[in-house]
Amino acid sequence: MGRDTEAAALLGPLLAGSAQPHQVRRAAQGLGLPERGRYAVVVLGAPAVVPSDGSGVRWCWCGEVGVVLLGPGGPAGPVARLVAAGAGPGGVSPVVDGLAELGLARRLARAALLTCGPGRREIVALEGRLPTALVASAPELSARLVAEVFGPLLVLAPAERALLVGTLEAWLECGGSVGRAAARLRCHRNTVFNRLRRLERLTSRSLSHPRELVETLLALDALRLTKVGT
Repeated sequence: MGRDTEAAALLGPLLAGSAQPHQVRRAAQGLGLPERGRYAVVVLGAPAVVPSDGSGVRWCWCGEVGVVLLGPGGPAGPVARLVAAGAGPGGVSPVVDGLAELGLARRLARAALLTCGPGRREIVALEGRLPTALVASAPELSARLVAEVFGPLLVLAPAERALLVGTLEAWLECGGSVGRAAARLRCHRNTVFNRLRRLERLTSRSLSHPRELVETLLALDALRLTKVGT
């Protein structure tokens, strides 16, 4: 059995979340890793080769799933190494406290990966994508949400739909400021206002009503994860 195959065999039960205590101990001994420590899991869209950078960070791979033993810092450094190696798309779990928690970490990293849109090469941390991960983890509900909220937009011509969605995105990125969104889009503030009002009419949802705004935001996240609207 090759070294990579042996590592994958030891990691498999841990990443599946089904490892018994004796399997955790065996994996720690076989891999030369501490049972307790600061770990993160990365799930990639495809396997990648990550060269050593001499930093002492330990990687163990099981196909497209990587387990990294972190030092005092967080996963930002190792993730940057992945990006430099051309890996991606990928999702990164929160830090967990030991090998026994790798199953949970893998599930959370997978949820983060699901938030990467089609064709994207980004590697993202779950902490920055929690609402989107909720949407992406329930594809049937997400599709229904898009149809319910943005259904009337989906019958528009692609350019017209993209204009309205792009204006909404700019308005959100500008903190709900029509003036700043207009500057970003290089148009008059009344143009932004009129586009947003039209979007409200089409979706039957008010951007000034908190609950309806949340629903629109979640639907927008779901829309971004599909090729519709691109």
